[in-house]
This record gives sequence, structure tokens and C-alpha cells, in this order.
Amino acid sequence: MADSEQKDDQRQFDLVVLGGGTGGYVAAIRARQLGLNVAVVEEDKLGGTCLHRGCIPTKAFLKSADVLDEVKAAKQFGVNVSGAIEFDYPTALGRSLKVVETQYKGLLWLFDSKHKIPVFAGRGRMLSPSQVRVTPNEGGEPFVLQTKDVIVNTGSRPRPIAGVPYDGKQVINSDHAVALEELPKSFIIRGGGATGVEWASVYHRYGSKVTLVGRIVPQEDHEVADALTKAFQRQKLEMVLDARPTAEDIDVSAKGVTMRVTDAKGKDRVLEAEVLLVAVGRQGNIEDIGLEELGVRPEGHYIPVDPMMRTNVEHVYAIGDVNGQQLLAHTAMHHGIIAVEQIAGQNPYPLDILNSPACTYCEPEIGSVGLTERGAEELGHKVKIGKFPMSPNGKAQIEGHTFGFTKMIADADTDDFLGLHIIGPHATELIAEAALGRLLQTTPYEIGLSVHPHPTISEVVGEAAHVLLGHPIHL
Repeated sequence: MADSEQKDDQRQFDLVVLGGGTGGYVAAIRARQLGLNVAVVEEDKLGGTCLHRGCIPTKAFLKSADVLDEVKAAKQFGVNVSGAIEFDYPTALGRSLKVVETQYKGLLWLFDSKHKIPVFAGRGRMLSPSQVRVTPNEGGEPFVLQTKDVIVNTGSRPRPIAGVPYDGKQVINSDHAVALEELPKSFIIRGGGATGVEWASVYHRYGSKVTLVGRIVPQEDHEVADALTKAFQRQKLEMVLDARPTAEDIDVSAKGVTMRVTDAKGKDRVLEAEVLLVAVGRQGNIEDIGLEELGVRPEGHYIPVDPMMRTNVEHVYAIGDVNGQQLLAHTAMHHGIIAVEQIAGQNPYPLDILNSPACTYCEPEIGSVGLTERGAEELGHKVKIGKFPMSPNGKAQIEGHTFGFTKMIADADTDDFLGLHIIGPHATELIAEAALGRLLQTTPYEIGLSVHPHPTISEVVGEAAHVLLGHPIHL
């Protein structure tokens, strides 16, 4: 066989995945399991934002903050720590990078050794539903991959404040934050969603002066948002709630960043810090990937899809952040599986976003799934609530983390389980039970029947069901 023919043969695939982030690499592995000849085109690193700039390094930083808290509280557990307690930021940074590297090596092994999935390092652009052009990162002539189907998994990026560009030093986003070589003495964090409160929780506990500006976890149940606000107040983390400063209110100079805000009492204030961390949301990476030529119609910064992840163009799918359906890594994983199983004719079960939990890893943690109380009411449900505090729970007392509660929401007429919202210790682990319950269409009565081991914090879920049903046990 001639060299040119061999190259052409090596560039023929059943499926090409454009982007090797969380959804994309899971899609590729599932495709290989189903016997599809699959390739991934990735401009940066396999693993994407979650592995290299998001979920994994961020949670490693949070773990360092948790350990620092535990050491400070060690005396109450009978552990005397002699000498001053010092936080070593470079070591925390190094550990975070090491965790990322370990996970990355594992992912490369899955691709290179176990599944033997080719990854083309370069910029991919769709020329048609059956052709993807790759411009190699290392130079050389672009080449075309032939395929039967394409999955777009180009992810998202931090959204800037219009008129305040990122410089990576004084105005940063979460991508920059995971790689700061030195810890600034002060931050203004603009945005109180999951990203904002997580970084506020990190830097405040590390010892930096933090001012958090914006609404606190607006996507969560209102009682959870109120509880987190109170928790931050108890931690003496400064907040300017509900302020919405624009570019005209922000000045960046060699001396630092100033921001003019109006607080909840209507008082004008001027905030000052070394660094502004912008956490006002994300936007899909839809530019320069060939959508226009193919006739794929985006809505805003995202690509709309049907329940099988299909776009309006046949043989073109979109998964993960770029389709705008809950910008979470675990959601992207399931998107990838659904798209591939649809391509392979497996008739996959569609994903209901209300069954996909959301987790926020600040202190205290938040886990939620399903409808909020107000969301349920807006949909016409007559709701009943079961709310159980962390403080009576034996394991929470043992661990010394008794702040928070579990809130269960059901339909008062049908007894349908509508949602569960947890704030407190291990909330991000506990929420998986409720996600399974939502998937299986369980009821609060069945959750109450389910045996929760004692002593564990998981008991608060069963206790909340008992409260909702009108027969609380430990209240």
C-alpha cells in the first residue's frame, strides 16, 4: 500500500469527537466499547477544563483549606499542635498540580494502552458532517479526517465582565486561579455562584482578605442560599450582596483594583484589592468550528440539542457545556454516553437534568437535585417540606460539623419526590442517594423506609423524609 493510501486509511473513522474534555473522552471510551472506530481532536490537553483548570485542581485547593481548618480545631479533639500553625501556599499549589498530573496519566493510559484511541493534537473544524479538518498544534499542513458522525465537545470558558479584560494577574478567572504561583493578600470576587463561593471559601481560609460581590448561590433553594450567607458571615467573610457593578465601576491600576458598589442598605462603598477574580458565569466555545458552514444553529453561546444530543444537522451531536444543558462535568459524561449509544443504535435512556445533581464544594458544602421549593411552586405544585437540621445527627456531632440541614420537597397531593437540598458536611456525597431516588421515581415514604446506617450523616436524608411525612424521629 502506498504511503498516501495508508495515511488516508488511518484518517477514516466511524466517529470523530471534537474536543477531549470530560464529555468527549467518556464518549470516545464508550464508542470504543461499542466497537466504533473513534478519534478525538483536542487543541489543548485530554481531560479539558474539569481535569486541568476546574473540578480537580479546585477541589484539591479546597481540601488544603479543609485540612487547615481541622488543624486549627485539633485541640477540641484532644490533639495538641505545638507552635504556630502556618499555611504553605506553594505546597498546596504543588499538591494540586500533582493530583492533576496523576489523573492525567491515568487518562492517557486509558486512551493509549487500554482502548488505543487516537488523539489528534490540533484545532478541529467541521467542513461537513463527514469531514473534520485538523490544523496541527506543531505546525505542518492541515489534514482532513473522514467520519460518519461528529460529536462537538468544545466546552466553555469563563465569561468576562464587558469592558474589563482578563490580564491573568490583576483581573483573573478560575483558569488563572488554579495556577497562581503566589497567593495575593486580597481579592475581590465578583460573582456568588458555585465558582465564586468556592474560590471565596479557598482564599478566605488561606488567609487572604476576600470580599465577595453578588448574589450567593442564586441557583440553589432560597433557604440554602440564606444558610450559606449566614455561614460566611460567621466565618467573617466579607460580602456585598446583590451588587451588580459594571465596567464603569471598576478601575485597574498598578496599585491594584478598586470597585464601586452599593450594598444592600443602599450605602455606596469603594472596595480595594490586589486581584479581581471574575466568576460571573461561562459561555460556550462555538467560534471557528464550522457551525455556520454546516447550518448548525446556535442559540446565544450554546448549541441546542434534542434529548439524544442531536443538533439540527443530521450526524452532528453536541455534548457537555457547549450545549448549555447544566454546565457540570458529570452531566457532560452522561451526554457523551447518550450520544454514542444513539449513534450505535442502542436506544439510550435520555437524561432529565432535574435528576442530575449539582454540587458546590465551599465550606459548608451544598448538594442539590430536582426542584427548589420556589421552582416547584412556580410549576404549580402544592408542596410539602421535610427539613432536618445537622445538629442532632450523631456523626455530625462527632466530626464537629453541625451547621446546616437537609430539605426534602414533595408534591402534597401526589406524594411525588420533587427535590432534595443539603447544606452541611459531606453534602456533595450524600446527594447521590437523592439522584437515584429521582431516577427511580421513589417517594418520601420509600426513602423513609430505606435503612440509613447509624451513626452516619446519611441519616439526615431519612430523617428529612420522616419530618415530611409528619412523624419526625429525632426532633
